[in-house]
Amino acid sequence: MCGICGVVSFRGEPVDVVALNRARAALKHRGPDQSGCWIDQASGGAVGLGATRLCVLDPSPVGHQPMRHRSGRFHLVYNGEVYNFRELRTELVAMGDKFATEGDTEVVLAACARWGTDALNRFNGMWALCFYDSAERAGFLARDRFGIKPLLYSLGGAKLAFASELNALTCLGSIDSELDGDALLQHLQFGYIAHPRTIYRSMRRLSPGQLLLFNAKNAADPSPFYDVLDRIRRPFAEGDSTSWNGTQGDSQDPCRPEPAARSQSLVRKIARAVTVRRVSDVPIGAFLSGGLDSSIVVHHLAAASPQPVKTFCVGYEGQRSFDERRYARLVAERYETDHHEMILSDRDVLAAVPRVLDRLGEPFGDSSIIPTALLSEFARRHVTVALSGDGGDELFGGYWRYLGHGTLDAYSRIPRLLRRLVVEPAMASLSASRAGVLANRVRQFRKLLRAESADALARHVVWSRILSPQAECVLAHANRAADLDAATASLARRLTDLMPDDDPLNRVLAFDLLYQLPSDMLHKVDQASMMHSLEVRVPLLDYGVVEHALGLPSSAKIDRGIRKRILIDAYRGVLPDDVLDRPKQGFEVPIGEYLRGPLQPMFRDVVSRSALESIGMLSYDGVERVFQAHLARQADHTDLLFAVLSLCWWWRRQARTGP
Repeated sequence: MCGICGVVSFRGEPVDVVALNRARAALKHRGPDQSGCWIDQASGGAVGLGATRLCVLDPSPVGHQPMRHRSGRFHLVYNGEVYNFRELRTELVAMGDKFATEGDTEVVLAACARWGTDALNRFNGMWALCFYDSAERAGFLARDRFGIKPLLYSLGGAKLAFASELNALTCLGSIDSELDGDALLQHLQFGYIAHPRTIYRSMRRLSPGQLLLFNAKNAADPSPFYDVLDRIRRPFAEGDSTSWNGTQGDSQDPCRPEPAARSQSLVRKIARAVTVRRVSDVPIGAFLSGGLDSSIVVHHLAAASPQPVKTFCVGYEGQRSFDERRYARLVAERYETDHHEMILSDRDVLAAVPRVLDRLGEPFGDSSIIPTALLSEFARRHVTVALSGDGGDELFGGYWRYLGHGTLDAYSRIPRLLRRLVVEPAMASLSASRAGVLANRVRQFRKLLRAESADALARHVVWSRILSPQAECVLAHANRAADLDAATASLARRLTDLMPDDDPLNRVLAFDLLYQLPSDMLHKVDQASMMHSLEVRVPLLDYGVVEHALGLPSSAKIDRGIRKRILIDAYRGVLPDDVLDRPKQGFEVPIGEYLRGPLQPMFRDVVSRSALESIGMLSYDGVERVFQAHLARQADHTDLLFAVLSLCWWWRRQARTGP
């Protein structure tokens, strides 16, 4: 795992070595073991490549980056892991290639040298890379299929600049620091900035599964090398209207596999995905929350490992509703793992908030980055690589809002007068927060009622918003609310164009896979883990697992109120029943309660009138009204308030240090 950066000058102007080294230094946490750069100042176009390396495979000096091909012609900087590199190496050796290292970087370089961009679809793994051909003075940037590893770039001033993180990209000079208004709206709307945007108008994020070609004169627009929606095999989605455990459709059509066969095929794919991700020359372990996805990963990792698997979990003092240690222990005991628990106090979490916010290159509104960073820091004391269960919720229907469609349909069958005069006034009178089962149900029910559309994807986008209609007063101008709705609609239209409406709930899951997962969850895990030089691998996002999951009907994933039905059925008798049947619990800390208590002084200091007026899109009076409603438990605005805090913290730091 590494950090990469570089500059391609289209006018042949010399590479600014000082700026390149400054960008490389900004990525030191991603690769503390080795750092280097390669510069070609020949006439006709100048190129500079920089890298910092976390040595996971073949830590010897011959594996250092930037890496040059034995021909001297091709060069590579690369962040990630390609797990099938040994198979590719065998194929390349048969074609005459020779290798000096035992790692995957040299194989990626040789594959790109031989097959060009066609090599990308041969890779099974996660990556962000820049490949350069010094003879042709051309190359390409590329990001893995599902956006596990980040890659940002800017085009301007007759040059292409790129980096793994925004803080490094801003070091490369000639950066226009104008904010992207649509990106800021996305941050306030969803708590994250969706690809391809960044907080700056002049900088972009390469989207998952895309590449960007360049030569000595210019760079092309990004284009896809992989589109998962074009590759979905749908042998049992078409025409399958039965519930997951029903036999009406399955028994009558011999061409469609029985549910048991579907489960077995999926288990085999997950087992293989976990097994291939064991490759490492450094200590490896796994995050274990006690949730279904991480437990499945630990099950397969333990089966493939000759030694006890190192597992890591965090718990909270005095916060039982946020503590998952009991479930994690059940799995650890079953597989006799070398289990490590980190017990967090309120003081630990509160002390981490400013440390984490200080490390972010742009605003990020998902407060679960705080426990993720603490867990990563804890795990890094014991291992260099950790496997996680990320992606399972998006692939198999793990979030509560996926159930909301059935709940809302059932609610709509209650007489309208009863709903308007009795149920909804009662809900409005109750306290709403994440603290307590009843208050949380009230919070979720209020969010459910925001959606009026009959379209499942339109409903889902509304439910995904952290900015409720009652909180739109935080926007400085009334017309910004309309802009926000337009931005929401544009995201929904993208997926409508990509995926036919034959299974509405599957379109919802695909939306989260394509947009929320890389922009929120994977971004969070990459940033939080690499703060502490920890490589995190995500077996459930093996492309074989993803394509198989998207080809299943939604009834295999959500069946009569049971989420992740296919996984529960497949692992019944393998994992503890308490883990299979437990309610869904997010990986969170009680930020909402902290904002009502010990975080309140920080919020008031950072989210100041001057800061909000400088940003120009937010109303201080509106933010104050929302904050007061949160303090009084009239509503739960945890996510929005943390997003505003993150934005203002970032803004204040930029004002002090510059972009």
